[in-house]
Amino acid sequence: MTLAWQSVDFPGGKVSYTSEMSFISESSQTRVPCYRVLEDDGDLISDCDFQQVSKEDAVKMYSNMVTLQIMDNIFYEAQRQGRISFYLTSAGEEAISIASAAALSEQDIILPQYREPGVLLWRGFTLQEFADQCFGNKADYGKGRQMPIHYGSKKHNFFTISSPIATQLPQAAGIAYSLKMDNKKACVVSYIGDGGTSEGDFHAGLNFAAVMEAPVIFFCRNNGWAISTNVSEQFRSDGIVVKGRAYGIRSIRVDGNDALAVYSAVSAAREMAINEQRPILIEALTYRVGHHSTSDDSTKYRQLDEIVYWKKARNPVNRFRNWVQNIGWWSEQQETQLRNSVRKQLLEAIQVAEKTEKPPLSELFTDVYDHPPSNLEEQEKHLRETVTRHPKDYPSDISV
Repeated sequence: MTLAWQSVDFPGGKVSYTSEMSFISESSQTRVPCYRVLEDDGDLISDCDFQQVSKEDAVKMYSNMVTLQIMDNIFYEAQRQGRISFYLTSAGEEAISIASAAALSEQDIILPQYREPGVLLWRGFTLQEFADQCFGNKADYGKGRQMPIHYGSKKHNFFTISSPIATQLPQAAGIAYSLKMDNKKACVVSYIGDGGTSEGDFHAGLNFAAVMEAPVIFFCRNNGWAISTNVSEQFRSDGIVVKGRAYGIRSIRVDGNDALAVYSAVSAAREMAINEQRPILIEALTYRVGHHSTSDDSTKYRQLDEIVYWKKARNPVNRFRNWVQNIGWWSEQQETQLRNSVRKQLLEAIQVAEKTEKPPLSELFTDVYDHPPSNLEEQEKHLRETVTRHPKDYPSDISV
């Protein structure tokens, strides 16, 4: 017998009573479906619900995906040659950063994890700027103080990448709340990987955003692997999408290898976030084809045939190319010209970046204190003395 007619006003809202002792199931009988628009071969699914994209934007999306693909290959090779110290690729996940960026406004603020260079690429960050950051030279906006791939650009509303996982989520909630207080017609987008959802900051960020009704999109790239940890060893829930409901956040699961689906989902999420002043959680199912980084060998913990399958059969770049080519917006000639041009530009950018001198040592000690404390001045003195004593151990173009 239920007592649904009886209820009580608790501080959190009205709750009905029941005389039946019933525990909520740990999971639903069916998994949350994954929204997609394109088949694996690039054909449009009939009667699908998606946001129309213009020819200009579609061509730019595909061109950027190809550029990102080539950039990753060349910078990865540069690291293997010892020319830069570190790198990680977006292989297999190109559609996520490019398509989501295409659905946003330039005024929307980005808090990345570290696999979103495509967002910067879309917003106009040049290949030379990417190269300068990876080589840590004098032209790098971070003044050579960050690891390679830790990009940032105030001009493009792109917060500088930081290595600690998930710290950007509570920050995103706070920034979104500030946009709300200022009545801005913009939102915040914070990216995270599936591994980051195991961090406390993920839960704090979502709860904060929900309670404050902040216009922020939490975009989770569920690529199956948190370095060497498979998702099966990370959580027992139905992925990430179901976690949103626990915090009162509207959520959707999308095919991260389908550029049109990502574009459509982010377009709708942005509209809801801004017009309804609410957070949105997006889980994009994808696969990290590359190693986690140049410090990783993923063949040690996953099968090679699994990687090959996703690289060939589920490739997001090939999939989107088939679509733009099938509707007459792209050709083989354009493909050849684009790949040759991007490769040439990248190699030239790397040559310039390598020849550009390093930032002066003094930049290691600036931008934190108005007046450096005595212990920092002492550290700078010791560093200069060390470089002077052992010049062969340091780059020759360091200004002492």
